[in-house]
Order: sequence, then C-alpha cells, then structure tokens
Amino acid sequence: MILCINANAAIDIVLFIDRFRSGETMRPNRVVTGVGGKGLDTALVLRKLDAPVQAISFAAGYNGQMLADLLEERDVPVEFIWVPGETRTAHVIVETDFNHHSHITTSGYTVTAQDCDTFKKSVCQHALQASWAIIGGTLPGGAPVSLYRDIIALLHQNQVQVLVDCSGQPALASLPAAPDIVKMNQEEFSQTFQNHPISQVGWLGAVREVMHRFHLHNFVLTCGRKGLLAFTPQATYLANAPRQQEVNAAGSGDAVSAALTYRLSLGDSWESALRWAVAAGAAVVLTEGTAECQMTDVEHIHAQTSVQMVETIHSG
Repeated sequence: MILCINANAAIDIVLFIDRFRSGETMRPNRVVTGVGGKGLDTALVLRKLDAPVQAISFAAGYNGQMLADLLEERDVPVEFIWVPGETRTAHVIVETDFNHHSHITTSGYTVTAQDCDTFKKSVCQHALQASWAIIGGTLPGGAPVSLYRDIIALLHQNQVQVLVDCSGQPALASLPAAPDIVKMNQEEFSQTFQNHPISQVGWLGAVREVMHRFHLHNFVLTCGRKGLLAFTPQATYLANAPRQQEVNAAGSGDAVSAALTYRLSLGDSWESALRWAVAAGAAVVLTEGTAECQMTDVEHIHAQTSVQMVETIHSG
C-alpha cells in the first residue's frame, strides 16, 4: 500500500478563459472543481493506476467537506484530521489562447501542536500496512517546519520508504531524516538551495553536490517539457514522454511521484518505473481537472516514452 500524506489540503478551481485582460470583467468558458494538495493529488492518481492507496490529510470547514465528497466520488480512501478554520482554495487560471497556466492560492486553516501529534499518530497506524509513503506540498499555518522530518523518521521506524516532494524550509528540515527520494522541480530546487544552473551539465553537477552535502540516496528533478532527471547511486537518467497538447498541467508532477513510487514498490527497475512516471505525468495534462488522468492514456503514452542514461556513477 502507498500512503499519501498531505498537510495542507485545498480545493482546486480551474478557470478556463481565452486570455487574461487586466481591469476587465472576464467570464470563464468552463469551471472545473477538483482535489488540491500534493499528497491528495498523488492519491488520486494512484487510484487511477489501480494501486492500493491510503491518504491522510488535515481538513477544515465547508471546503474540507467538499474535498471529502470529491474524494469519496473518486473512491479514494482518506482519513481526515479535522481542525478549525477553512480549507484553502487554489485557483488555476488556464488561458487557452496562449496555453498559459497561472495559480492563485488563498491561505487556509492553522493547526496546533496537538493537531500535529494526532496527525503523526494516524501516520504510524497506517504505516503498518504501507511499503512506500509520499509526503507532498506546503505546511499549513502553525505546523512546525520539522513536521515532515518527524514523519519521515516515524515511517522509517516502520520500514516504510519515503518520497518527499516539497521545497524551501520544510524540505531543508526534512533532509537530515534521509528520505529515500527527494523530488522537486527546477524552480523549487533553485529557490531551496540558492543555485541557478543554466545547462544540463550545470544541473547534473548542482544536484549531485546537494546529494553529497546532505547524504541523499535518490533525487528526482522535473524539468517541464524537457522531461525529468533521476539521480540514483548508480546512474543518472533522463526520462521523456512525447509532448502532449496541454489542457491543464496542474498535478502533472504529482502523477510522476505517484507512478514512480508505485512501480518501485512492485519491484520495477528505475528505468521501468521512470517510463511509467513520465507517462502518468503526460497523461494528466490531457484532462481538465487537477491530477486527473485516464489509464488508457497512461498506457498509450508509456509505449512512446524514452529513458536514457546520462551519467554512470563509479563508487570508490
């Protein structure tokens, strides 16, 4: 079972407009309401991949109940830790004339130390059935920056492998707990480590330096339309899927996390797991909802993916 851990839940409202016109009244052509928050988005994709999954998340208020209903409709098992306040709203603005995607996110609930203790107890209970866990997204107000580090330590005590997908101070605080995979996009990497490479060679060196500095096992760097780089102790891989006609790219990176951990949990090699990861990420952009995909699309794209070794690591 894959355990999906989400601290900062959201409702995603995707607004499709022709183009943004500052100072004007705009009416969207379509509005799609969906699941938000990295951890919950990975659970959504895992359900589409027919993987055994359990999600854990804080939630609050009317939006939290709406989120619970959306996940129930999609048959995603989730345990909510309910707190006072309101679950945040994330607006995704899709400008169809330019294929631009913008995000405007509100603030949400605030949690207490007791809430975080309850959250960690839930993680420990579900960890007994899990082989992998995905921790994703920002922290809510009131949560200590060490929350993800504490959760990774608890999961490792239960022999659960962990992929963490976050940035900034929560990411830096989590690294001493030695997550099995750290995942970021290029912008998040630059912001977190204050390093701004401009070439593939530069990125290879920058990520390897960070892995050495923090004693990390594996690192996945998503590079938008250029695919992703996966750094392992043995080699570095570049994985790509054919470019798709994007409808809504929100949640594409979460699909990568979901498919990668699931295929690794099945015993796939890194090369095989990466093919499924980039295929799932590409399939998500074909749908209007956040982190929505169809297995038929994943399978079709999977047959067209490529994975090549760009570095071989020689130990000793």
